[in-house]
Amino acid sequence: MDINLNTPALLFPGITLLMLAYTNRFLALASLVRRLHEEYKKGARHPTLLPQIASLRRRINLIRYMQALGILSFLGCVACMYALYREALSLAEWIFAVSLLSLIASLILSLVEITQSTKAIELELSDIEELERSNIFYDMVTDRSEKKD
Repeated sequence: MDINLNTPALLFPGITLLMLAYTNRFLALASLVRRLHEEYKKGARHPTLLPQIASLRRRINLIRYMQALGILSFLGCVACMYALYREALSLAEWIFAVSLLSLIASLILSLVEITQSTKAIELELSDIEELERSNIFYDMVTDRSEKKD
């Protein structure tokens, strides 16, 4: 299968939007870190504060790696286009393959970060007893309008 200049160029808009999404995640986490840091400095020591901070640290690291792999993928697309311009088809195919693998790795890390994010939200809500017992299967078979004693 031969590739041409349009093949790596097709990834440019997708990678750009992905990087924007990653940056938005990072900015949201940075804001949350600053808020939790202020709470910690003020002496607020609720039981979920330290686990939340640990989770945020892991998520920030994941986002850093997601962004790095996304940039590597973007640079790979540019390098692939240059190799195609120089008519080095074999090199271009290898560079494009590395670019795609970097994009896949970035997306996998994004999935891991989303999972971490979900766990962080569950941790935040863990002090509400009803939500601890709630799950999709329980919610399907029970009527939420019934009052519990």
